[in-house]
Amino acid sequence: MALSIRLIPQHEFARVRGSAAARRTRLSLVADMCRANALAAVKRAGSGHLGSSFSAMDIVVLLYYEKLNTLSVGLNSPDRDIYFSSKGHDVPGLYAVLHSLGVLSSEKLMMLRRFGGLDGHPDVRVPGIEANSGSLGMGISKGRGIAWAKRKLGRGGDVFVMIGDGELQEGQNYEALTNGPNHRIENLVVIVDHNKVQTDRVVREISDLGDLERKFEAFGWRVARCDGHDFGALDRSIDELRNHRGPAILIADTIKGRGVSFMEHPVALQRGGGFYPWHAGAPDDESFERAHGELIERVQRLLSEAGMAPLTLEEVPPETAPKAKREDLEGEQLSAATVNRSATDEYVSKTYGEALVEMGRRCPELVVLDADLSADCKIRGFEAEFPDRFIENGIAEQDMVSMAGGLARHGLLPVVNSFASFLAARANEQIYNNATEGSKIIYACHYAGVIPAGPGKSHQSIRDISLFGALPNVEVIQPANAEETRMAVEYAVLEARDNVMLRLVIGPSPRRIDLPAEYRLQRGKGALLARGSDAIAFAYGPVMLHETLVAAEMLAREGFGLTVVNMPWLNRFDPEWLRETVEPFSTIIVVEDHSPAGGLGDALLSVLMSHSLLATRRLHKMGVEGFPACGTPSQALRYHRLDGESLAERVRAAKSAEDSAFTTVC
Repeated sequence: MALSIRLIPQHEFARVRGSAAARRTRLSLVADMCRANALAAVKRAGSGHLGSSFSAMDIVVLLYYEKLNTLSVGLNSPDRDIYFSSKGHDVPGLYAVLHSLGVLSSEKLMMLRRFGGLDGHPDVRVPGIEANSGSLGMGISKGRGIAWAKRKLGRGGDVFVMIGDGELQEGQNYEALTNGPNHRIENLVVIVDHNKVQTDRVVREISDLGDLERKFEAFGWRVARCDGHDFGALDRSIDELRNHRGPAILIADTIKGRGVSFMEHPVALQRGGGFYPWHAGAPDDESFERAHGELIERVQRLLSEAGMAPLTLEEVPPETAPKAKREDLEGEQLSAATVNRSATDEYVSKTYGEALVEMGRRCPELVVLDADLSADCKIRGFEAEFPDRFIENGIAEQDMVSMAGGLARHGLLPVVNSFASFLAARANEQIYNNATEGSKIIYACHYAGVIPAGPGKSHQSIRDISLFGALPNVEVIQPANAEETRMAVEYAVLEARDNVMLRLVIGPSPRRIDLPAEYRLQRGKGALLARGSDAIAFAYGPVMLHETLVAAEMLAREGFGLTVVNMPWLNRFDPEWLRETVEPFSTIIVVEDHSPAGGLGDALLSVLMSHSLLATRRLHKMGVEGFPACGTPSQALRYHRLDGESLAERVRAAKSAEDSAFTTVC
C-alpha cells in the first residue's frame, strides 16, 4: 500500500492566526503545523534536513508572524525587514513558514528538490528568499552588507541572520564579527541556532566553541541568550537587541529535531549510538508516519484545548515524475530511466574508505583529516582503526588544509577530506600555498559533479577540476568504479610524487562500469569501454560514463559506432597512448561532469594541439553549461543535455555537421 502524505492547507493557518486563542497557543500551533508540512515536503523529496529545520522553527515562526514587516510592506519593498539563514540546509522549515503565509503554494512546497520547484538550499529565485546560502560561514558578512546598504541608501528595515552553532567553526565568521562594530552596523541581529549538534555529532566533541557570550562580547557585540523554544523569552530578547544601537547577537538554546520525540537531541543521539541520525535524509515510511502522527496529534490536542475545530489535512497527489531507480545517501534519484537494472550497486566512496584503511595499515605516516563529514566521506573506518592518526577539524576547510601543509612539511602524508565544492574553492589559496612548498598531500574531493542535484548550487561541484588543474604539481584523478578507486588510492599513496586530487562521487553507480580484465591504472592512460568506428568519446566518473554508454548503445542501434573511453586522468596524458587512441577518428567528444571551462576537454585539447594531433580532427566539449540545475538526477541531466538520449543526439549532430563541412570543402 502506497504511503499517504498529507499536507496542512493554508486556510488552516489563516484560521489559527485569526483565532482568539492565546498568543503562545497560536504560535505553538503554527510552529508544529509548519514542522508537519516540512516533514511532508522532505519525505516527498526523498532528501532534506529535518533536525535543524525543526530546531529553528519556533524562531522563524515568531519572526515572520510577529516581528518582521516583510509581508505587510511587500516582499520587494526596499524598506522591508530581511531574514535569511546562513546555514541554508534548514530551508525546508523556512519554505513551510512561507507556505503557511501564502507566499508559496502547496504545489510548490511539494516540489522541494525538484526541477522548477524549490532548491534544496536557498536560492533567490524563490519568492521570500533573500540570499543564496548553504556554503557555511558567509551569512554574517552578507547580512552586514545588506545592513550597510540600507543605511547608505536611507532605507528602513532591520536584518536578521540565522547561523548554526557548528557553522561558527568557519573562520569567515570571525572576520565578520570583527568588522560589525568597526563598520558601526546598527540594524543587524544575528541569531545562533544553538542546538549543540552539528552534522551528526555534538559540537563540543568536534570543536568546542567555548563561552560564546564572552567571545561575542569581546568582539564588541551586544549579546542576549534565551530558550529558543520559549516564545516569551524570544520576544523579549529580540526586542532588546533590536533597540540596541549596534550589532547584536541572540544565542538561542534549541533542541535539534524539536517537536518529534525520537528526533530530539539528546534522545536521538543516544539511540543512534552517539551519532545523530536525523540531520539529513528523508525518514523511512514508518518513521515518517510516527513523526507526522506525533505532530498532528499535538496540534489536534492544542486546538481542542483552545475550543477550536479539529484540523483538516489534504492528501498530496502521487508524484507524476519518473520514480528513482537508485537512491543516493540522501535519497536522491541517481540514474536516468535507462539504468541497467542488472547492474550491481557500487559506492565509489565506500571503497575509498576501505582502501584508506588498507593504506593506513601499510603506511604508518598516513594521517587522515576531516571537515565534519566523516560519515559522508566514508572515513569512519579509518577513524575507528587509527584514532591517533585521524584529525577532526570541524567545519573549517581552510584551517584543515593549512594544518595538512604543516603535517606534510614534517614527514607525514595527509589525506584531506571534504565535499568538492567546499574544499576546492573555499581553501584554494591554502591548497596553492601548500603546493608551492613541494610537499605531498592527497585531497579527496567528495560529492563531485552535478549529481546529486537536489541540494542545489552550493553543493554541486562543477569547477573543482579547473581549480586544482591550474596547479603544476597536482594530478587530478576520478575513478570509474570501485576497482579503479582502490587502484587510485594505492597510486596516490604509494606511487605518486606530486599532490593528488581524488575526485569522488557520493552515490552509487547507475550501472556496473566494467573495465577490461587486464586493466591496470597507468598514469595518463584510459581504458576503452565500447568500440565503434564513427566517433570517440572521453568521459569519467560513474554517472557520465553511464550516460555516455547509454548514448553509445542507442547510436549502435542506428548503425553509428561510438568508441567510449574511461579517462580517469583529468590533467595528465600519455601522448603516445593518446595518439594511438584518437588516430582512427576525426570526431572527438568529451563528456564533462564539470563546467566546459577548465575540465578534461580543455586539458585534452591542449595536449592534442601541442602534439599536432588536432589538425584533421574536431573536439566537442559537452559539459554543465551555466549554473547547475536543481532537481532529480534525470531532470538535471536532461536540462543540461547530458543524459544518454541527449548525448546521442548531440554526438550524431556533431558528426553530421563535420561530414557536411567536409563535403562542402571537397
